[in-house]
Amino acid sequence: MRGRFQDQGGLFSYLSPEARVPLRHPLRQIREFVRTVLTELSVSFGKRYSSEGRPSIPPEQLLSALLLQVFYGIRSERQLMERLDYNLLYRWFVGLAPDDPVWNATTVTKNRERLQQGDVFQKFMTKLLNHPQVKPLLSDEHFSVDGALIEAWASQKSFRAKEGSDNEGDRGDLRGQKRSNVTHASTTDPKSRLYRKAAGREAKLCYMGHVTMENRHGLAVAGTVTKADGTAERRASQAMLKAKRKAVGHRITIGADKAYDTKDHIENLRAIGVTPHVAQNKSPTKTGKRRRSAIDGRTTRHGSYDQSQKRRKTIECIFGWGKQHGTMRKTKHRGVARVAGGFLLNLIAYNLIRIPKLVAT
Repeated sequence: MRGRFQDQGGLFSYLSPEARVPLRHPLRQIREFVRTVLTELSVSFGKRYSSEGRPSIPPEQLLSALLLQVFYGIRSERQLMERLDYNLLYRWFVGLAPDDPVWNATTVTKNRERLQQGDVFQKFMTKLLNHPQVKPLLSDEHFSVDGALIEAWASQKSFRAKEGSDNEGDRGDLRGQKRSNVTHASTTDPKSRLYRKAAGREAKLCYMGHVTMENRHGLAVAGTVTKADGTAERRASQAMLKAKRKAVGHRITIGADKAYDTKDHIENLRAIGVTPHVAQNKSPTKTGKRRRSAIDGRTTRHGSYDQSQKRRKTIECIFGWGKQHGTMRKTKHRGVARVAGGFLLNLIAYNLIRIPKLVAT
């Protein structure tokens, strides 16, 4: 018998969003971890808000919405609010009832700044890693570090000559013009830097994101963003590893690629109690001479060195997921602090996707 077509259906629904989300939906376990961490951060949230005035967006709901933006690669806060308006799954994850109005996109952006200035993203990541079910998954001895470029929200045409430089006043055709970070800067995002990933590759306006990964299950345990230059990776890794070495209280090992194989960097790592399992860089220079690696047989003869070299490649999965599925490929923010906030959200989202699977096994 043919069913009867009714365009709108009933006026009222008696099923809650909780009942509409499948029991095996991956967001269910993620939501449990997020809720636990947000409960522990309640005191930190209270310090960021006044006890008087008009109530703002609850920070618990705002953080949940920002995580959804990364999970599904949503391009902007405005588009996030549009999807949150009609998607019951999103409303359920954030904690909005079907009849609750969504927030203004500009209000979301301003409240996001408030959380970012209070280091809430960093505290969220720390609380998540210290979760009773997550902490046993982490290694406290073996780590890896790497960096990746984050394309800035600025075009090549915005890279103009600075005031007082030789090319000052040249606002026309850029063809044949020699440009560098010394004489030029972006008018859209002055903090971004023109950087070339490798010889023969195009130069882009970008930032550089850095990640420290524990080697047991490949979870991100630290992250930061710096301006893009030739020594940024090594300087950022030293800062992150020094803090990690102090936190664990004993000597640690660190796997890294050839870009970290310099004499000064290796000496600095050993001075702060870090054993460098860095890939040896013996490639020829432009003059044809063979480079001399700062890593010798005293390090490479150990079996742990080979294990670190094999395991360190897993860190590329973090960058690959963030650029393919998250919002890491091209930032929508300007300035190091804002880009760093988005970068940390991508690391948190990556961990949240992997943790339920690791806990289940």
